[in-house]
Amino acid sequence: MTMKINLAKSAGFCFGVRRAVDIALKTPQLDYKVYMLGEIVHNEDVVRLIKKAGIKKIRKLTRGKNKILLIRAHGVPKKTFEKACRLGYKIVDATCPMVKEIHKIAKGMEQKGYAIIVIGDKKHDEVRGIIGQLKGKAMVIDNLRHLPLETIKGIKKAGVVVQSTQNLEKVLKIAQALKLYIPELKFFNTICKPTRMKQEEIKAMPLENDVMIILGSKTSANTRRLYEISKSLNPGSYWVESKEEIQFSWFKGMHSVGVTAGASTPESTTKEVISYLKQISQDTSLQL
Repeated sequence: MTMKINLAKSAGFCFGVRRAVDIALKTPQLDYKVYMLGEIVHNEDVVRLIKKAGIKKIRKLTRGKNKILLIRAHGVPKKTFEKACRLGYKIVDATCPMVKEIHKIAKGMEQKGYAIIVIGDKKHDEVRGIIGQLKGKAMVIDNLRHLPLETIKGIKKAGVVVQSTQNLEKVLKIAQALKLYIPELKFFNTICKPTRMKQEEIKAMPLENDVMIILGSKTSANTRRLYEISKSLNPGSYWVESKEEIQFSWFKGMHSVGVTAGASTPESTTKEVISYLKQISQDTSLQL
C-alpha cells in the first residue's frame, strides 16, 4: 500500500501574484532598464526568475531617465509613486487589484472623516502601502493582545480594513474588540478570496491527513499563517521551502499526506515536491 498524496485545490499562486509575475516578465521587453524596490513577491524561486529576466532590485530611487520602476504586487506608499514620477521613471504598476481596492476603501473612509485602522502585520509591505495612501496617520493592529486601548477609547468613528492575507478568525476577534470601544465602527473584510479559500482548506486538510506539508518561503506571511493553522490542528505539519527540506522520517507508518502552498509559491516548486513525495510513498520501508 502506497501513501496517498492530497494536493489542495488552492495551492500556489493567487491571481494577484500570477498577474504581477506576468507583468514583470514582459516589462524587460520594453526599451528601458527595469528596476524594482524590493522583491516582486516573497519567494526565492520567483525572485531568481525575475533577476534572470534582467530586472534589478534597488534600495532607493535615483535619476529615472530611460528607466522603468516596476511596482510590486504588495503596492507602495503614495509618496514613493510620486517621487518616482518626479525623478523621471516610467511606472509599470503590478500592484494586486485586490490590494488597490483596499487603498480605495481606506482613502474613501478617511475623506469622510473616519480614523483608519488597519488589521495586519505592522512591517509588511502591503500594510506600509495601505497606510502610505493616507493623508493622516493610521493605526495598525497586529494582535488582540496589543490593542492600544487608551488611544482606541479616544476614537469616535473608525474605518477598519484588513491586510489581504490575514487569518480571518484572528481578524474577527480584533474587530469585535474594537466595537466595544469605538461608537461608530465600519468594518471592511478585505481578506482576499484566494486567502479565504486557502484558509478554508487548511482547516480541513490537517484533520483528514496524517501529515501536512506547507510549501513556501519563510518570508511569506500568508504561508506562515497556513502553517500556524495547520500545526494547531495536526502536530505532524511541516513548513518547507523545497523538496530538499523534506525528511523521510516524517512519513514512517503514515497513510496520507496533505500538501498546500502559499500564494507566492510557483507551480514548478509544488510539482517537484509532489514528485518527491510519490517516490517516498513507494518505498516499502514506510509500511507499518
